[in-house]
Amino acid sequence: MFQGRHKALTFSYDDGVWQDVRLIELFDRYAMKATFNLNSGLLGQKRTLIRNDVPVRHDKIAPEKVRACYQNHEVAAHTVTHPNLTALSDAQVLAQVRDDQAALSALCGYDVCGMAYPGGGVNYNAHVAALIARHTSLRYCRTTVCTGGFAPEQDLSQLRPTVYHLDIDEMFRLGEQFLRLDAKTDQIFYVWGHSYEFDAWDFWDRFEDFLRLMHGRDDIFYGTNRQVLLGMA
Repeated sequence: MFQGRHKALTFSYDDGVWQDVRLIELFDRYAMKATFNLNSGLLGQKRTLIRNDVPVRHDKIAPEKVRACYQNHEVAAHTVTHPNLTALSDAQVLAQVRDDQAALSALCGYDVCGMAYPGGGVNYNAHVAALIARHTSLRYCRTTVCTGGFAPEQDLSQLRPTVYHLDIDEMFRLGEQFLRLDAKTDQIFYVWGHSYEFDAWDFWDRFEDFLRLMHGRDDIFYGTNRQVLLGMA
């Protein structure tokens, strides 16, 4: 159970970009909690991406601002430089993960215990997942493979979220289903994405509508990934 409840809602956002600041303001306004997955070796860098045929800022949060920015939420690893892990040697994979975990722990003042694999699909596989699970202290690693359901994952080394936030209609459908659910066993609604996508697809307002829909339910625990998955503060 999640502090006496059988339902939990959690969010996971990748890359540590400047749009996280606006997103955190929304999460805080609606008393939501999220986990933010950062690349320690890219912090402070500035660049532009093209997404949805739109130029979008992909500026990373400066390292000296990480602790204050994410203080009400959780910071998790995302590797040092966001490589394709399946193209690296075992030693390189472990260096990317361990060094990121150590750097972020130092910046945040607590032990980082989770991670999101960088990229999607090909950027992780069962070998990489097993390697990280055996040889690091990370407790969970999130994939980008969505389940469309709420059953808790058994293998946290290949953690699958419920829905990608760009699948907006599906996210709302699942949200309404989750609200109606009279859970007798633990159920987790897990949303993931990148905050720069709100700019590229222009759905800040609709996402706020989603948070408003999900807000303030007595039968839902609102927590970070580590709180929901591990029962940690």
